[in-house]
Amino acid sequence: MSFADRISFNETGSPRRRLAGISVGLVYLVFPVAEIVTGEITGARAVWAGATLAAYVASFLATVLSPKSMTEHSSRTYPLLALTTALGVAAAAVFGGAWLSLPVYTVVLYGFTLPPLGALWAIAGSLVVVIAAGVAHGNDAAGLIVLALQVVTLGVLFISIRNGRAMSIRLRLAQDEVARLAATEERLRIARDLHDLLGHSLSLIVLKSELAGRLAEQSPRLRKEIGDIETVARKALVEVREAVTGYRRRSLEEELDNARAVLRAAGVHAEVRLAGTPLPEPLDGLLGWGVREGTTNVVRHARATRCEIRMTYEDGTAILEIVDDGSGGAGPYEQGSGLRGLTERVTGAGGTVTAGPTTGGHRLSVRVPA
Repeated sequence: MSFADRISFNETGSPRRRLAGISVGLVYLVFPVAEIVTGEITGARAVWAGATLAAYVASFLATVLSPKSMTEHSSRTYPLLALTTALGVAAAAVFGGAWLSLPVYTVVLYGFTLPPLGALWAIAGSLVVVIAAGVAHGNDAAGLIVLALQVVTLGVLFISIRNGRAMSIRLRLAQDEVARLAATEERLRIARDLHDLLGHSLSLIVLKSELAGRLAEQSPRLRKEIGDIETVARKALVEVREAVTGYRRRSLEEELDNARAVLRAAGVHAEVRLAGTPLPEPLDGLLGWGVREGTTNVVRHARATRCEIRMTYEDGTAILEIVDDGSGGAGPYEQGSGLRGLTERVTGAGGTVTAGPTTGGHRLSVRVPA
């Protein structure tokens, strides 16, 4: 699930609460209804007014319920918004008076649905409609000023509410991602320490046992005991390596999915391109490590807005490239401990690692033969 998909309106409450929260202002439509009931609007105009008002309310509520998320609308959202706008403008232009409130209510939808800049333009258009229709129908200046203020304040208010809610959810998800990355980093640290310290010690025990066995060739009992030590040490060494592998290795596919999520959480547009045949298992784990290290550097240091990850495996050679448009890391380029560790592993597999600034960003390239 992508970062944007997780910012859903359901996180702000159930559909019923969402509908109630944004539609509570429709209670003031009692005033246009009163004009029909009291006979201020009669005959065919009353029928037309009632039908227009019913269609407006239905379209308004359908628009409220149509978005999938704060960053993604359904295919119905904008057509419904256009229909609601047209009904509100038509009612205000034909009837004036209390019907000028319909474009005011539509402003709520603009702040709730459209991007901030588009919402501001739509709010400005509603302001023009309300003032022009009010002047055409002879509404008093004081009433028009109140309606104009409502258009502006409601529009700005709902833009702020929507942006504030989206920012709050993004912040919470980013905090969750930071905690997850911290836990992953701690697991990797434990794995490195376990491998470097205990693995080294067990290897030394194995070597010493082999040496002691050769020196004790005249004592069968001693050779047996030393052989048992060697066997136990070798078994422990294998188990340590298996445990470290369980901590450290994830498939390339998992690392690419994780990279997409991390980059999106950091506000970086990610593109992943794969070409060629599936990787052999040893290369899959090694290049998965490269994806993780490269992504971490982009998030921490690059200050990038866009990152492209390219993975190809053709003619027995795997090539991983991570390119960003960041401006971070000005000055002489120096590899950190993460890149040095990656370089050691890739070199041990017969490959090469190049990293550094390029025109308009930074580039990490890992090339490993099968």
